[in-house]
Amino acid sequence: MAERVTLVVPEGAAGERLDRFLAGVEAVGSRAAAERLLAAGTVTVAGAPRSKSHRLEGGEEVAFDAPEAVAPSLEPDAGVPLRIAHEDEHLLVVEKPAGVVVHPSAGHAGGTLVHGLLARAIAGGEEAERPGIVHRLDRDTSGLLVVARSDAVHRALQRLLRAREITREYLALVRGRPRSRRGRIEAAIGRDRHDATRHSLDTATPREAVTEFEVVELLRAHALLRVRLETGRTHQIRVHLGAIDLPVAGDPVYGVEGDLGLERQFLHAARLAFPHPVGGAPVEVESPLPDDLAAALERARA
Repeated sequence: MAERVTLVVPEGAAGERLDRFLAGVEAVGSRAAAERLLAAGTVTVAGAPRSKSHRLEGGEEVAFDAPEAVAPSLEPDAGVPLRIAHEDEHLLVVEKPAGVVVHPSAGHAGGTLVHGLLARAIAGGEEAERPGIVHRLDRDTSGLLVVARSDAVHRALQRLLRAREITREYLALVRGRPRSRRGRIEAAIGRDRHDATRHSLDTATPREAVTEFEVVELLRAHALLRVRLETGRTHQIRVHLGAIDLPVAGDPVYGVEGDLGLERQFLHAARLAFPHPVGGAPVEVESPLPDDLAAALERARA
């Protein structure tokens, strides 16, 4: 029997179509999955079934039967866009483009980074749907990821990650003016108490989260920051920067949607550095801003 999921529509979603709202819920995962739920008639708003175009008011209760998990098909997909920034017999460092999901999940059974990498014999880890994956990036965040090619290397990279020996640096363009040239944010993050689609500091399930940043460039209405993660919580940078009144440009959830003409958040994993898990030699890889972010930065400088 399917699990019944109930959540309260946040006030910020007032006026949003029901199908679009459902597509953004993590338990649903995609517009197609939302369409299937609505077609099956399992979705209610304030206890009554509604059409997919129903406009939400905010504050009402939405309930639906959670979609059944579908075993992912792990077949190589040469059509997934990616660039290998570093490669050896033990691991890869990949540049993930925006719009690509890292591994299969609800609503994303194919076309993921994992599917694109399968031809390169990635492996490692206990979760079959994400072989080789050590850490993740949000779908619309671009940049660098390290991927293991064996179980032993996967375990070693996870140890480095837990010991905070993998340096993960991002470039983020934020709206506003930082109060200092450098900062450190120590604030636990978890699923938001009132909105299951978001993560926040207002949570019943807090997990330690630490983010450091420094100003790279001050602009008229924005600031370009170099951000370093000590922990890797879901949406950590976006939540932490928003919490100190530095919302990420273009971020439709926690920041300033459509800012500078952006169609996604201005967040790019620009540098990855770590001791190689086999031999300990330093590995350091950098990634330039992709074209859409570079263009937005020029607009911010104007």
